Amino acid sequence: MFRKIAALLVAGLIGVGVAHASEEGGLAPANIRLDDVASMQRGARLFFNYCSGCHSLRFMRYSRIAEDLKLDPKDVEQNFMFGGGKIGDPVISPMPPADGTAWFGKAPPDLSLEARAKPEGWIYNYLKSFYVDPSRPTGWNNTLFPNVSMPNALWELQGIQTAVTKPAAEGQDAVIEKLEVHTPGRQNAEEFDRTARDIATFLQYVGEPAALQRESMGVWVLLYLALFTLLAYLLKHEFWKDVH
Repeated sequence: MFRKIAALLVAGLIGVGVAHASEEGGLAPANIRLDDVASMQRGARLFFNYCSGCHSLRFMRYSRIAEDLKLDPKDVEQNFMFGGGKIGDPVISPMPPADGTAWFGKAPPDLSLEARAKPEGWIYNYLKSFYVDPSRPTGWNNTLFPNVSMPNALWELQGIQTAVTKPAAEGQDAVIEKLEVHTPGRQNAEEFDRTARDIATFLQYVGEPAALQRESMGVWVLLYLALFTLLAYLLKHEFWKDVH
């Protein structure tokens, strides 16, 4: 009976893994690590310099970011809080929603839970998938999110990418084969890869700040369970040693 239950549990875990892999099909691995505090710190600085002008993090407070990411609250006030306010305030973009709608066709979304709403690695791939498209109102498009309203906020770092298409069948739209950097930016491919990963890591943390504590406690929980299992086995052996 025990073996059947164990087999069912293993099968269930495998099924979850397969479903997760299927959900992330086609995405390059982001290799996000929430134990990499330096990456989250860099991602926070990049977010507030390039993203917070349009996007809010309504469920996150500046003070929580400072505490979790081991940043000096004074540095957070000086480098992250461009619109003033208090360290205990939530992260709210200074852009009025009406202006966002007028400029981009829709108000930029709050990104507090964006990483939880998408497969892991989606944000990383999305940031690397912008290309010039004169047919779009903003002049930009994205292979992962076609006809996106957002322009490429990181183009100065990444450079300007253009789409390389392959011949399409008659009556069909051209198919994008790959993206190429047409005009280099301030970063090379390796540096921008880290930039995209750092922002994705920061937003992954924002989506579930408690994950930092949960993962740090996980090791101790597993050690406790291992010790309890050993003690339970020894106790069972002691109780049943005289039973044949």
